[in-house]
Amino acid sequence: MKRGDSGGDRKLFKIGELAALCEVSPRTIDYYTKIGLIAPAERSTTNYRLYGSETLQQLKRIEWLKKQKLSLEEIKRLLLPGKAAADEAVTERLTALQLHMMQLEREAKAIAPILEQLKPKQAQHLLRRLSPQTAACIEALLLLLGKGPLG
Repeated sequence: MKRGDSGGDRKLFKIGELAALCEVSPRTIDYYTKIGLIAPAERSTTNYRLYGSETLQQLKRIEWLKKQKLSLEEIKRLLLPGKAAADEAVTERLTALQLHMMQLEREAKAIAPILEQLKPKQAQHLLRRLSPQTAACIEALLLLLGKGPLG
C-alpha cells in the first residue's frame, strides 16, 4: 500500500505483507521488532505498524545470514550501526573458523596413519563411499600435512 510521506509516496508494508514477501511468519517479524533487529517506519492512523522497503531488504539480509548459521545475536552485531561491533563479530567468526580448522588438522593427523596403512583397493573403496566434497577435503588436509593424495 502507498502512504503519503511529506508530499511524496513510498511503499509501506503491514506485518502480513512483509512476512509474505520475505517468506517468514508475522510472529518472526514481531520478534525481530521486539529485539531491535528491525523497526517500523511509522504507524497508520489505525495504529498498524508499517515497515518501509529498507526493512524489507534488512529482513532479507537477516534471513540470508541465518542460513549461513549466524545466531540472531551475531546478526544483530553485524547489521546494527557501529563499525566496532561489526569488526568484533567478524573477528569472532574468524576465530571460530580458525579453531575449527585446528580441530580438523588434529583429526587429520590422527587418521593419517590409518589411511596410510590402507591398500590401494581399500583406499579406492573408501573414496567411492565418501561424498566428493568429503573426499576432496580429506585429500586437501593430507596434502597440507605433507602426505600424498589417497589411492
